[in-house]
Amino acid sequence: MSDCKTEQRVNIKFLVKLTKSSSETFQLLTEAYGEDCMSRARVFEWHKRFSEGRETVKDDDRPGRPRTAVTDDKIEKIRDMIRKNRRLGVRAIAEKVNLDRESVRRILKEELNMTRIKSVLKGTNFLSEEEVKAKTMELLNSLTEHDLRNCFELWQHRMQLCVNSEGNYFEGDHS
Repeated sequence: MSDCKTEQRVNIKFLVKLTKSSSETFQLLTEAYGEDCMSRARVFEWHKRFSEGRETVKDDDRPGRPRTAVTDDKIEKIRDMIRKNRRLGVRAIAEKVNLDRESVRRILKEELNMTRIKSVLKGTNFLSEEEVKAKTMELLNSLTEHDLRNCFELWQHRMQLCVNSEGNYFEGDHS
């Protein structure tokens, strides 16, 4: 479960203890988290659960086969692989971590928030430079704080590799 969801559930529990209504709780969470806020229905659902005495902020166990393939270790392994070689494809990553390609895509998109702006523009024909600038600005403005934070962390990592190389040439993200 993402840290943001857990954090919001903790805040809902806190606001229930302060006797805030479901609507007030949703309003405060929306103010604090903006577009990353849980949906109104989820906020009301968790508000009701905590009002009825629930203590844990963790999800209930679900029936059916558990998702055992995607683990924190595999997520970290994929993050490290991407940092070392950002040109790796989904198929190569899937083979190296022994996961199916869809699980790798889900990890890259949902867990590591790695989507490519280039892929959004692929196949688009622009008639002018102004159209290119407008579409690029639209895409950049749609990035969330989490997207920017992730980009900044990758940039810091890349910069540190450059510093560590002490001026020696290196290809990609290999140190």
